Amino acid sequence: MWVILAFISAVFNGCYDISKKMAVNNNAILSVLFFSTLFAFLLLLPIALISHFFPEFIINSTFYIPKLSIETHGYIFIRAAIIVTAWLLGYSALKRLPITITGPINATRPVMTLLLAVVIFGERLNLYQWIGVLMTIISLFLLSSSSQKEGIKFSKNKWIFFAFLGALIGSLSELYEKFLMQQFSVVAVQFWTSLYQCVIITIVLALSYSKQKPFFFTFKWSILCIALFLLLTDFVYLHALTYTGAMISIISLVRRSSVLVSFAGGVLFFKEKNLKAKIVDLVLIIVGMFFLFLGTL
Repeated sequence: MWVILAFISAVFNGCYDISKKMAVNNNAILSVLFFSTLFAFLLLLPIALISHFFPEFIINSTFYIPKLSIETHGYIFIRAAIIVTAWLLGYSALKRLPITITGPINATRPVMTLLLAVVIFGERLNLYQWIGVLMTIISLFLLSSSSQKEGIKFSKNKWIFFAFLGALIGSLSELYEKFLMQQFSVVAVQFWTSLYQCVIITIVLALSYSKQKPFFFTFKWSILCIALFLLLTDFVYLHALTYTGAMISIISLVRRSSVLVSFAGGVLFFKEKNLKAKIVDLVLIIVGMFFLFLGTL
């Protein structure tokens, strides 16, 4: 069941990526982040209010938000801070790079998760997993080569670095979420994470504000879509992690199939170029993910 949930989360995640790209085009990144997290918080607020004032109506449902200890709030705040950091890096890259480049880069997160598991937990990779890692590395070299045709050099473009760093921090978040979801309610984690994200982004927004260079912000309906798809993909993903025996390496891998949705969005909505070479890179990444899947069986 948790594998099916991971695939459903992947579809929502792809729609989330497309919505982000639409929202940040010719728009202020921090403002988009602020309003999307605010809308996500407001969507969850009625559930929190019912849980607090009329708990008898939903106490036995998945949506009930229990009271949490201060220690638990600390854990959730750390998650919010990690995610906001990854967002700031990822959104900055997404605004300035084609989604057909940032999508495949983000699809390498399962490799990063595996390598982090090796470094942090001392896990060992088997032959299939090493093949998957090597194929992913090769695909990134090819992606670097094909992106130069669009004037984007991986070694000299800071937004490429931002995209990779955002993906790496996102991988750390996935490992941390595996720990969280063995102990805490899914909707409680979502609600308090969204609240703390609003607080963190508000502070960053206030510190970054300049009267000499005011933020240019245009409201777009895609910002509401960001909030909606974020909640949907997060809810299904976090719920998958609660299953006994759920493997974060497999879930991370399956969720990265969202690159197929975001890549299609790049073709249909953004009319991006140099697609033939990028499709080859994408196929290699998918084959690499397949070998990672074989290695975890």
